[in-house]
Formats: sequence, structure tokens, C-alpha cells
Amino acid sequence: MDGQVTIVTNPTVNVRLTSTIISFETQRRFNRGISVAELKGKLEMVVGTPSSCMDLELYSVSDKFMQKIDDNDALLGSYPVDDDCRIHVIDRSGGQMGEFTDVSKVEKFELSDEAYDKKTDSARSFMKKQRVGRFNEEEVAKKKADLAAREEEQKAAADAISVGSRCQVHVPGQPTKVGTVMYVGTADFKPGFWVGVKYDEPLGKHDGIVEGKRYFDCENKYGAFVKPLSVTVGDFPEEDYGLDEM
Repeated sequence: MDGQVTIVTNPTVNVRLTSTIISFETQRRFNRGISVAELKGKLEMVVGTPSSCMDLELYSVSDKFMQKIDDNDALLGSYPVDDDCRIHVIDRSGGQMGEFTDVSKVEKFELSDEAYDKKTDSARSFMKKQRVGRFNEEEVAKKKADLAAREEEQKAAADAISVGSRCQVHVPGQPTKVGTVMYVGTADFKPGFWVGVKYDEPLGKHDGIVEGKRYFDCENKYGAFVKPLSVTVGDFPEEDYGLDEM
């Protein structure tokens, strides 16, 4: 009929949920056709409060208190609950804030390394059976041998380099640099043998100091440490970069 107004209400409503025993806010969607008693049963799974010890308060979208939801037989839709309204759960069971989120008081299960090693259904057991990673003795031995051989190469190369020698530095992925050897030997910042170089140009990283320890002297950004195998010693005269040209 002309002039008749039909009001269509969404059968579900999205609400915000808070509780006296949980510090965070969450969101849930409920059917407006469920009873308040049914709503409490669903909320019990969310906030952890027994439905029998639960009081509900309804707040507006702007968090202004509207009324209590206290009739268990009434339908949720009979209350002025709109999307983004807030339902606050008051716990009368004696629960404390954070009781269900604070795990610091939860007794932790601990298993000794020896006991874990005996388990047959663990990730470690699987890796042992499949000989993966550190449980592949042949692969581990090969890596150790390769590392030792490489370290011997680095030491031999370091022994052939003298402080004061001119050199070229070839680091993969970087342009070739020319400079003077300032230091040869081990260092505190990383294991192995290292060569300290003063470049002819400011292509380095420091002034000879690494992690607070001075290994040699040079201008800032002219110094660098490289592995001995990256250094070639020879007659590499310092280039004239035309600094005196007009």
C-alpha cells in the first residue's frame, strides 16, 4: 500500500566484547534471534566466565552505558544492540584480570636433552633417521675438512704478505682497489687471518679502528680489512688523480 514503511533489520549484529577478567577487546557476530541465555553460553567460550556467573552491560558505539542485558529469556534483538556496540561481561565468579592470558604462573613442561634424545617421534629422531644436517656425519666431516683447508690457504696467503707492501684488493662484487698493506694477522673482531689495507682513495670503512681497537693508522674511510686470498701484492704505484691540475 502507498505510504507503507517497511523496516528491514539485519538478522545478525557485530559487537565489541570486553570483560572484567580480560584486558583486550575482541569482536564477534551474533544472531539477533538467540536468547540472552544462549548469548551467555557463547560468551563463556570467548571470555572464560561461567554463564551462571555472568552479568552483561550494553554500551553504545561511543561507549556510553545504555542498559543491563539481564533477561535470560529475552532475545538479543529485543535490546537496542547495533553494529559496533559494546557488550561488557562482568565476572561474578571471582576471576581476576589477566587470569586467562598471563602464562607466567603456568607450570611449564620441561624435558631433559637426554630424555628428548631417546624419543622416537621427535624432530631430532626424524633428522637422525634421514641423516639431515648435523646428523649426516659424512657431510659434517666434509664441511670441517673444507673449512680447515680454506683456513690453511688463508694462512699461507697471509704469510706471503708483508706490512708496507703495495697491493690490489679483489673482493667479489666490488671494484678492484689499490692500496698499502698496514696489518697482517689475526684480529679480535672475527676468527681467522686478516689483512688491513689503507686504500689510495676513500673506499674503505674506517680509520684502522674496529670495535674500539686500533690496528693501524690511516684517514677515515681509507681503511679496510680483507681476507688474505683477496690481496695481491706487487708493484702497484699510487695513481695521480689529477688533484694538482687546473
